[in-house]
Amino acid sequence: MKNIYFTAGPAELNPKFEEFMRQAIDEQIGSISHRSGQFRKIYQHCVENLRTLMNIPASSGIFFTGSASEVWERILLNLVEHESFHLVNGSFSDKFYKYAVSAQKFAHKFEKPIGEGFSYGEIEVPEYAELICVTQNETSTGVQMREADIHKLKRSNQKRLMAVDMVSSAPIPELDLDLIDTAFFSVQKAFGLPAGLGVWIANEKCLEKAKRLAKYDGVTIGAHHNLPVLWKNYETYETPATPNVLGIYLLGKVAEEMNKTGIETIRKETDEKAKKIYKYLETSNLCSIAVKNPEHRSKTVVVADTKKSSKGIIEALKEKNMIVGSGYGPNKDTQIRISNFPSNTMEQIDMLIAALKAME
Repeated sequence: MKNIYFTAGPAELNPKFEEFMRQAIDEQIGSISHRSGQFRKIYQHCVENLRTLMNIPASSGIFFTGSASEVWERILLNLVEHESFHLVNGSFSDKFYKYAVSAQKFAHKFEKPIGEGFSYGEIEVPEYAELICVTQNETSTGVQMREADIHKLKRSNQKRLMAVDMVSSAPIPELDLDLIDTAFFSVQKAFGLPAGLGVWIANEKCLEKAKRLAKYDGVTIGAHHNLPVLWKNYETYETPATPNVLGIYLLGKVAEEMNKTGIETIRKETDEKAKKIYKYLETSNLCSIAVKNPEHRSKTVVVADTKKSSKGIIEALKEKNMIVGSGYGPNKDTQIRISNFPSNTMEQIDMLIAALKAME
């Protein structure tokens, strides 16, 4: 019996993954040149389907990187001359902040305790911050920032750029990418693909800022894959260096399949599955909801406090071929993390809940 992965990444593979892999092998995708017309068509197909799926404006560029975390550095080098501002409430938002420090930027942060989220009304952006860095879905803690709060924050800071980490939630959030300047995500989570490909979306304001910074003495926007270079190649559906051709091909196929289903249907199913998990946790004798404010509970990564060591729960589920994640960092032994990505079906969620109930 195959394992079912309820892990936050790498995650359960997309149900069509095997079919798409066979097609890639038949088409010899692993051997084609990234300078070929065939690759340019693959890049274009992927971009067009992502635009439709996530309502990405035609004026924004879509770029591919080795990982989503690589984009932290790209954003900080290309969009910040002096100061950035970070909303921190978990390990990954904290890493974004620490990347800024490592890049020798003057990094401000507004930090919340683990399990707490941000609402628009409590956020004060430092006067000279050029970039606001938001983690829409904090993978380590299961906390989300609502789309409406992100939109309000940007609208009240029109002269600043805003970057949104959608690593473990895209394409589920209904983010207004006409409003948000730049966003990024990983394919190994909600898209149900193997690790090794990050996607970076940026608008023309970001490009203008990068070009301006590149002219300043003593400022570097990076020697490898900076935004102007990525953008120039993107205009002809190319990349400056050898990309993950297979990953881009598979992402295009998965995005196309999601478009056939319809993003509204996928969002509705995600909501229904999340409600079912949280409803169980409300009365469970085994676990409880880690994020107390319902408005800040992630729809795609559910984090539960365990009433006994999480290791025993994880091992017991593994014996039933269900793989859940442990808590992150200091919460490794006291929490479990359950993915609720599109590849995790309602039937699988029901099986997991039944297995947890049997342990009570």
